[in-house]
Amino acid sequence: MSGNTHGGHTPGPSPIRILIVDDHPVVRDGLRGVLERDPDFTVIGEAGDGAEAVELYERLPADVVLMDLRMPRMGGVEAIKRLLRGDPEARILVLTTYDTDSDVMGALAAGATGYLLKDTPREELTRAVRSASSGQSVLSPAVTGRVLGQVRKPTQGPLSDRELQVLRLIADGATNRQAAAALFISQATVKTHLLHVYEKLGVKDRAAAVSEAHKRHLFE
Repeated sequence: MSGNTHGGHTPGPSPIRILIVDDHPVVRDGLRGVLERDPDFTVIGEAGDGAEAVELYERLPADVVLMDLRMPRMGGVEAIKRLLRGDPEARILVLTTYDTDSDVMGALAAGATGYLLKDTPREELTRAVRSASSGQSVLSPAVTGRVLGQVRKPTQGPLSDRELQVLRLIADGATNRQAAAALFISQATVKTHLLHVYEKLGVKDRAAAVSEAHKRHLFE
């Protein structure tokens, strides 16, 4: 709604707008410093807990919300649910020190776009924010192992019809959100199907899964 007057010309796409949610001011300051060193990012707001984040997001919709999990008043998982209720397109990247199964699975089931730990190197964090802004799921390696451990039941074997449908949509360039809408299922369910696919195909990410599916002629 504001007039876009960044000098006399617009050299490229607008910066990715980020909302930082963490109950420690020092952490927020550090994240702001790291992110704003990159011209592709602008931090549009900071919140000290989930409730403040929900209020702030209504006024300042961000492209990516960086969300801690354990905070006073309202924690991250509840905030994720509320943000997505108000804006199903919200991209929320969890950034926390907690990597227990219940923390990870709770956040992903609530609809988080990704899950990173606070010891993530700076380059990985900036890459993850870019990926999240375009709707791609991002998991830190330690978290990927935990999630796969939780969904390890199917092991090898053929992909189910639904898993193949999800993978075909991803191969055509759909985001998790678009695949969920096309199949009338939740994003959390899409993520679970993709994790089963990764497990069965012996790969770690969507690009490798699509490549492996082509090699095995699964789309024919």
